[in-house]
Amino acid sequence: MTRGRLALSPADPPILVCADLQAQYLDEIAGPEAARCLALLELWRVELWPVLHLKRIAQAAWFDPSSDLTDWSDAFRPKPGEMVFEHSLPSAYSSSRFAEYMANMKDIRCVMAGCSLDETILATVIDGFHRGYRFHVVGDAVTCSLCGDGDVDGYRGSIMRAIGKFAGLERSCDLIEAATGAA
Repeated sequence: MTRGRLALSPADPPILVCADLQAQYLDEIAGPEAARCLALLELWRVELWPVLHLKRIAQAAWFDPSSDLTDWSDAFRPKPGEMVFEHSLPSAYSSSRFAEYMANMKDIRCVMAGCSLDETILATVIDGFHRGYRFHVVGDAVTCSLCGDGDVDGYRGSIMRAIGKFAGLERSCDLIEAATGAA
């Protein structure tokens, strides 16, 4: 597990991977993590650094075609020029476009933030690790949901420990400070 080791350089910025920032996730669990994720997204946009959005489409829309649960939350809606990949299984690599994009990138560095810590982020980080990629997860800018009335902090902590075996762990304040120092 590493903390604060990701160098931010305007000449070679990492890609910010925003995971599942959709209404169905943010309406339930929005809080300080979502605000930190938004701060990182705004920083990447101001610096004109690459942003990639992942969108989970596992729920069949034909059950309720009028539902807007898989729509983007307004604050996190992708801007023109930002990449978007839809995935049906927990790992973003279930999208053949995402897998192909990553396979064609050399020496890529990715910073992950967003929702679905216990699904999309965990699965993508592990899948990427086994494909030779090293992700960094912003631990205070990710959220997860816990089914039932369990120990949310304990559950989140165990997921973060598992992720730490496969990815670097960062804090949003360290990334923002490094970005302002690199400018």
